[in-house]
Amino acid sequence: MSLEKLIKQCKKQDIKAQEELYRMYSGKLFGLCLKYSSSYQQAEDNLQDGFMSIFGKISQYKNKGSFEGWMKRIMINTSLQKYRKERFFEIINEDQLEEDNKVEIDTDEITLDTLLEHIQELPVRYRQVFNLYVMDGYSHREISEMLDISTGTSKSNLARARNILKEKIEKRTSKTSAQFL
Repeated sequence: MSLEKLIKQCKKQDIKAQEELYRMYSGKLFGLCLKYSSSYQQAEDNLQDGFMSIFGKISQYKNKGSFEGWMKRIMINTSLQKYRKERFFEIINEDQLEEDNKVEIDTDEITLDTLLEHIQELPVRYRQVFNLYVMDGYSHREISEMLDISTGTSKSNLARARNILKEKIEKRTSKTSAQFL
């Protein structure tokens, strides 16, 4: 069944079409949920809640733009929803911000799995901003609106996430180098 037809059937609340849509996209969207969740179980819950939201809002999709992008936005918002009510973000002044320093990674020394593991270990507030900015390409303005924080807080949390990752990577690579001596 084509994606257009599948969407039409889902708009009619066709359970078989919903199951097929779930099978088509659950793997990819689960990976997205993992980035914004603190545990595997929480990611599973967010995936289920996200699909419920997708099926509830599918009539709002007007076949403009990427359907997958539309679903990703819903999954991210679903995953972040529980954090909006709680204040995980540290509020700071603009003058406390460090420069936006990039972390250079030697891919010969660290695997993608290790890097993802380090990202998953970040505190919730830092992980969310890092993923939204670095992995998903949102601007600090968009992040501030999504998380109900200031752009300065978004920038600060990104800088702190990068510093934590840099320290973890340096620590890991120095341990690895020491093992070979």
